[in-house]
Amino acid sequence: MKKFTTIALPVFEQSIADYHLRDDVEATIQNPHAFQTIEYYLYLKNWIDTVQWHLEDIIRDPLIDPVKALEVKRTIDRSNQERTDLVELIDSYFLDRYKDTRALPGATINTESPAWAVDRLSILALKIVHMREEATRKEADQAHRDAAMKKLNVLLEQREDLSTAIDQLLEDIEAGRKYMKVYKQMKMYNDPALNPVLYKNK
Repeated sequence: MKKFTTIALPVFEQSIADYHLRDDVEATIQNPHAFQTIEYYLYLKNWIDTVQWHLEDIIRDPLIDPVKALEVKRTIDRSNQERTDLVELIDSYFLDRYKDTRALPGATINTESPAWAVDRLSILALKIVHMREEATRKEADQAHRDAAMKKLNVLLEQREDLSTAIDQLLEDIEAGRKYMKVYKQMKMYNDPALNPVLYKNK
């Protein structure tokens, strides 16, 4: 069976490249993958991450208008919720994929679910693209490019290690050596019933 990260990484790279064709946080996503396939969800996941990456850049502009900054912050909050929802959806894919697998005696649980590890792989793909830009930026001085290249090499090594760990985790789940247990993220700040600032101002 094809290793999962060999499917995920090209999808992430495609999403990042497609975003940068317009480089616009308000650009409409045009997901090229069939609806409800894992590739579709991986592309959507990384697109959300990519847009949020650039929103985080925008909000750090020291000259940004305060009203605009608040608008961007609220967009980031919505994006974080969408990201969380999508991670949980990808975990549902894994739960369904391994629903007939019986855990072996002594099977253990991982510190994070497969989809949250995939979330980190998506962010890592973004870091690599942008660090490569810095390592090859012609207007930057050589010291800057050299420092960025060292960081890029670390990120590439990290991608290899994380990919191996994800694929090993999925192999262990499939073999019954590990089992999945997913906790829904109980974000309180977006819930008007749980955030005191919201429920006190009803």
